[in-house]
Amino acid sequence: MPFKRASRGRRKGGKGSSDRIQCTNCGATVPRDKAKKITSRLNLVEHSLAKELRAQGTYIASPTVLKWYCISCAIHFGILKIRSAARRRDRGRLR
Repeated sequence: MPFKRASRGRRKGGKGSSDRIQCTNCGATVPRDKAKKITSRLNLVEHSLAKELRAQGTYIASPTVLKWYCISCAIHFGILKIRSAARRRDRGRLR
């Protein structure tokens, strides 16, 4: 039977099974190598106030937030795009 993607939707290579994580949005349990990892920075201070504080020489910490999404949630939020059959099989241009 033909397969849809060259990697079969995973990025584990030949290492066997991988641990499972929960989707940040829907809570689905997904293999870690199949889930989409997104890192973002959290702004703790409002933009206008942060601009004034930086002008005075203050350091403002912005912690990074790590989120894991299942494929359906990643497509819903626009993190991943739906690709045509030819682009899915193209190994050279994945990003």
